[in-house]
Amino acid sequence: MKIAFVGKGGSGKTTLSSLFIRHLAANEAPVVAVDADINQHLGAALGLTDEEAAALPALGAHLPLIKEYLRGSNPRISSADSMIKTTPPGAGSRLLRITEDNPVYKACARMLPLDDGDSVRLMATGPFTESDLGVACYHSKVGAVELCLNHLVDGPDEYVVVDMTAGSDSFASGMFTRFDVTFLVAEPTRKGVSVYRQYKEYARDFGVVLKVVGNKVQGPEDIEFLQDEVGEDLLVTFGHSDWVRAMERGRPAAFELLEASNRLALQALQDAAEDSYAHRDWNRYTEQMVHFHLRNAESWGNAKTGVDLAEQVDPAFVLHEALVSPRPAPLPAPQPA
Repeated sequence: MKIAFVGKGGSGKTTLSSLFIRHLAANEAPVVAVDADINQHLGAALGLTDEEAAALPALGAHLPLIKEYLRGSNPRISSADSMIKTTPPGAGSRLLRITEDNPVYKACARMLPLDDGDSVRLMATGPFTESDLGVACYHSKVGAVELCLNHLVDGPDEYVVVDMTAGSDSFASGMFTRFDVTFLVAEPTRKGVSVYRQYKEYARDFGVVLKVVGNKVQGPEDIEFLQDEVGEDLLVTFGHSDWVRAMERGRPAAFELLEASNRLALQALQDAAEDSYAHRDWNRYTEQMVHFHLRNAESWGNAKTGVDLAEQVDPAFVLHEALVSPRPAPLPAPQPA
């Protein structure tokens, strides 16, 4: 299942997304974690040093490789150069799977061991560099994430967790429709819930499952404020955490020592994601992908590539869990002689 964390800058979305990733890994779930924020902090929140985080490969720098691999033998795509961030898969396209090894993961991902012996696969868009100033926008980098999500087939016990760029910038592309659930992290303040209102309005017509996660909650008054402002969209709240404070100092304790109330809140996030995935409409999921591709093609894609990108759409193709290769059965236990 695919999960996004969004919120106002400083709301704590990166911290909560890293806690959720640790929670999933501790439960032995396969996880691909993606840092798609312009401020690349997810690696550090998962325990990397600043130097190690800076050395992560950038998805945006490997876009030609990603396109060439995903294109596969799809006859509707004449070349990797004709692919844009919204190009949908079709017959012959190569699809990504959570647990496999492939050239995209080899070039763009790193297996990150966590403190408790668990590990996750981490990918990062890459930072906005000095060479980008005045000539590029960050969404050109995030486009690599969108292309991968469009070609990724996930199962019910597998997770992609994306730490999105802050605010409502997520709506600069169709990527906001790629998730089974979007967790919007909000502080109990007027500014904290302003992004929620904006996100709710933009996502209204696209069937986006939006759940508010209250953060930095100090007491009943904060919870009451969030309930008044966001209503039934409020899923759970997080309070003060000595464990998180230690993590932010670079000295986290064992994850199992995270406060019981916060562990229960993380389980509530997982339960919500699983429930949403169980109701995923694969046909609509694919149709939305095509919808945004056609919009981008008409707006700028056709002019940029010099081809009619509408011809890339395979009308008979539906992305579906059935396309996931079954996992090999475990080897039988040896029998006594």
